[in-house]
Amino acid sequence: MGTDTVRGETADETAGRRREQRGWYFYDWACSVYSTSVLSVFLGPYLTSVAKAAADPDGYVHPLGIPVRAGSFFAYSVSLSVIVAVLVMPLVGAAADRTGRKKHLLAAAAYVGAAATTGMFFLDGDRYLLGGLLLVVANAAQSVSMMLYNSYLPQIATVEERDAVSSRGWAFGYAAGSLVLVANLVLYTAHDSFGLSEGMAVRICLSSAGLWWGAFTLVPLRRLRDRRAAAEEGVREATSPGLRQLAATVRDMRRHPLTLAFLLAYLVYNDGIQTVISQASVYGSEELELGQSSLIGAILLVQVLAVAGALGMGRLARSYGAKRTILGSLVAWTVTLAAGYFLPAGAPVWFFVLASGIGLVLGGSQALSRSLFSHLVPPGKEAEYFSAYEMSDRGMSWLGPLLFGITYQLTGSYRDAIISLVAFFVIGFALLARVPVERAIRDAGNPVPEKI
Repeated sequence: MGTDTVRGETADETAGRRREQRGWYFYDWACSVYSTSVLSVFLGPYLTSVAKAAADPDGYVHPLGIPVRAGSFFAYSVSLSVIVAVLVMPLVGAAADRTGRKKHLLAAAAYVGAAATTGMFFLDGDRYLLGGLLLVVANAAQSVSMMLYNSYLPQIATVEERDAVSSRGWAFGYAAGSLVLVANLVLYTAHDSFGLSEGMAVRICLSSAGLWWGAFTLVPLRRLRDRRAAAEEGVREATSPGLRQLAATVRDMRRHPLTLAFLLAYLVYNDGIQTVISQASVYGSEELELGQSSLIGAILLVQVLAVAGALGMGRLARSYGAKRTILGSLVAWTVTLAAGYFLPAGAPVWFFVLASGIGLVLGGSQALSRSLFSHLVPPGKEAEYFSAYEMSDRGMSWLGPLLFGITYQLTGSYRDAIISLVAFFVIGFALLARVPVERAIRDAGNPVPEKI
């Protein structure tokens, strides 16, 4: 939707677009609680403890007969969930574009993920395989739903609105994460007062994230609308197997090599971001010897500062352009992560300082990357291209957790594992700096914003 269309809009059409935008924000509000409470705070340490309870005397579990160090099981499960998402997302993205049933597919993915997350209530004892299975299903479902959610952005926001709309969506998500984490912190720290064991309190926090996800998904499902499908031939093509559809999407993207170049850069640096998000609590609990309450407090600080960071970096993008602002955030990520290597054990105050640095750049780097990519998508290919983007966002982010898990398996040190992630930000910066984004936007057939 370009600026010319906006000039010709009626008041009712403008009001309808604003209504869709407000509904769109609420999916971030719904599902970000999974990313925050489940993936970033509770599930990593808890699933690791469950795996350790099931481990042999040498500290290994044996899923499908494969020896895996219990401390690496969570990271490997995250990687497996990504592989599942890679197989599913291209198929769903193409079906959304070519059948026009994007909202129905969003509902299906959201409620599969919400159900799997709610089912984490039953993760206790030594049921590490159940935990791994539910993590794979929930994480893959969230990846698919976020791909569909992101693909609405170029359809509901004008060229000049996208940085602000994308940033508000992230801000809504981090605000929800903060709110629920406060409730989690109260329940966890006072679990004795509620007559609950520590494990039961964690399981309630995990499952409540699924209930929240499912309940608030009703808002975007009521306000977002489907766009008309393309040709019937496309509908038949949308039934292609996931890998075949992925190959077709990549072939189409080769006609837009600058879009592909941006996606490669994003794939690299976002792999680092996603790994930090998913493994920070494990690093804090296992290497820095911090308690669950300190971890919850640190993640809560990240959520609060991420709201301000997303909105603040959105304003910076209006002055300096999205690309320059993202590059600056990657420098900040590199410095922050390198500092994390030297954090002393048993000193939560320094972990809180690290969390502050992460929070200030987390939301903005992700929000601006999403809005920048939306300018590089050819019209009519939104969901299909955002399936490739989501592979970079949550989908292709399997290399980081895999590297993290292998480094720990080989060295037994989470410090070595965390410092290995610096490479993703350095390489991502170099790749993004080389992308001429204005030319990429023109080549995609879209109008170029005043600041990009």
